[in-house]
Amino acid sequence: MLKSHTLEMQKKQFIILVVFCVAFVTISTAQHKRYTIKNGIGFVGGLTQYDITTDNFKTKSGSGFLGGMVATVDIPHKWFTVSYGLQLSQNSIEIEGRSTATSKNIEMLEYDLMAVQLAFMLHVKLISNNLTLDVGPQLQYNGQLDLKSSSQEEFFINGYDALLAEDISDISPFNVNGVVGATAGIGNFKLRATYSYGFTNIFNKLNDEDLTTTPSSEKFEGNQTMLAFSLMITL
Repeated sequence: MLKSHTLEMQKKQFIILVVFCVAFVTISTAQHKRYTIKNGIGFVGGLTQYDITTDNFKTKSGSGFLGGMVATVDIPHKWFTVSYGLQLSQNSIEIEGRSTATSKNIEMLEYDLMAVQLAFMLHVKLISNNLTLDVGPQLQYNGQLDLKSSSQEEFFINGYDALLAEDISDISPFNVNGVVGATAGIGNFKLRATYSYGFTNIFNKLNDEDLTTTPSSEKFEGNQTMLAFSLMITL
């Protein structure tokens, strides 16, 4: 019941954040002296490949999906455009574990991670607006690492004597990422590929927990990475 209540609270927090951010996304055209600033909106949907770079666990990247909205600001005589976007991503990652403390059989424990990401991007015009180089910061609010199978909650994380699969769920909820990528297309349809890297330690909150980490004495450290391939339709 506690886990169900926690998941319900997370969903409500995500909904509130999405509604708050979408309220700032508008469509308009503004005049500025001798040139026109074109503001627009785009809808994004695509696939992700997610992983966490860490020395604490042995991980395997997992696939997921994303969807969101992008507000664009295009100043025709400049060599760049800017945008800010909100996206919701559902990702997965696998971490090595074992069914008992003495078992030598390795099993992959699959976790889900939901995240809301707000990015401000600079788009360098390589070939007008048909091909751009994209770079910028991204703020992220994410939920817990949720095991897909509740039957694995009492499994042991590989490499530890008593660390359970459910013990590493409560990760840091706020993170800062850097994003680099490229966008290509004609007219209202564009393809976008991005790579996100987490500058903050997504496992930092685990260090505040009273967890048994023998035989290791190292702190938990991890930086998330995410590849995303998406289609953007602009208005």
